Amino acid sequence: MLPVAIVGGGPVGLALALLLRQAGIACEVIDARQSGDAGSDRRVLALSHGSRQILDRLGAWTAIGATPISTIHVSQQGRLGRTLIKAEEAGVPALGYVAEAGRVGAALAQSCAAAGVAIRHGTRVTDSETAADRVLLQCAAPQGSEAIPAQLVAWAEGAISEETDIRRRDYGQQAIIASVQTREAPSGMAYERFTANGPVALLPLSDRYALVWTVPDNESAGLLALDDRDFLSCLNDAFSGRFEFAGASERTAFPLGLRYRETPVAGRAVWLGNAAQTLHPVAGQGFNLALRDVTQLARLLQEGPADCGSAALLARHAAARQLDRRGTIGFTDGLVRLFGLRGGLAGHARGAGLLALDLLPAARRFLARRMIFGARGW
Repeated sequence: MLPVAIVGGGPVGLALALLLRQAGIACEVIDARQSGDAGSDRRVLALSHGSRQILDRLGAWTAIGATPISTIHVSQQGRLGRTLIKAEEAGVPALGYVAEAGRVGAALAQSCAAAGVAIRHGTRVTDSETAADRVLLQCAAPQGSEAIPAQLVAWAEGAISEETDIRRRDYGQQAIIASVQTREAPSGMAYERFTANGPVALLPLSDRYALVWTVPDNESAGLLALDDRDFLSCLNDAFSGRFEFAGASERTAFPLGLRYRETPVAGRAVWLGNAAQTLHPVAGQGFNLALRDVTQLARLLQEGPADCGSAALLARHAAARQLDRRGTIGFTDGLVRLFGLRGGLAGHARGAGLLALDLLPAARRFLARRMIFGARGW
């Protein structure tokens, strides 16, 4: 019987597998996708310095080829007040890094292959049965069906399903994703611009910027339908002419909402990554939170009892992650709602807040380290 079965061969599941391998805990990854699919994800991840430390420990960092962020420029459209958050103030070489999710997944898959991590590709979990001493996963694969017993199942695949123990908030927004080029190449600065319709982020990615543009549901289709010239004109308006945009890639959009489990554990099961919580992309906290979750889980499994799925161990994991998890969820949700308030008074108050933050180095350092390291950054 496996100590740990990991369902999902994305970056979160592969990171957990490598951490368990380093801890001497046997595990197996069950992935519905085919071998090599990990590198096909073109979404962009904002990786904190804390996440870099974890990925470096797993032997995957160099192959990712991420672009460092030295400064974050935060402002709001049409209002006074802005702040600059700098890496040197937080005591780190970079506030974060930007990489394609596919590059992260491919680098982790390469590290798994080098470490001898067992991965069942093209295998889908169709059912699970929990007993007193094990979980039995019913799996379907091209070669036939199979039952896989494990002490613990780590669900690290897919978004949260519609279950009763789920908190939800629909923001009524879509995120438009693309990469854009400017006349001047990025110089390590990331931009977070809050507009009346939602935040717009430009993240340096090699010789271009990765764009995450939040818009109301009813405006997404119109922006996607524009030709590149008109699309970039609208983007230029959002940034009040700060950039001279020269080109844009193909654009996609996905709906935004908050979904999270009240507790990420149950009988012989733990949920990680998007299976545990799905956050708004503002401040780029989702994947960084997931990496902190898997690191803590691997540490407890290494130090804990022989039974990896014991109720006491899972309760310790949930308790250890509660502060960081709830804090990150609340921080992200609070930003979306704070900067979504309409009206002149709210806009002036946000501008005053940004100005105050710009004048208080200690506050900027606190905010930066909170985003980089989670609760332990406090």
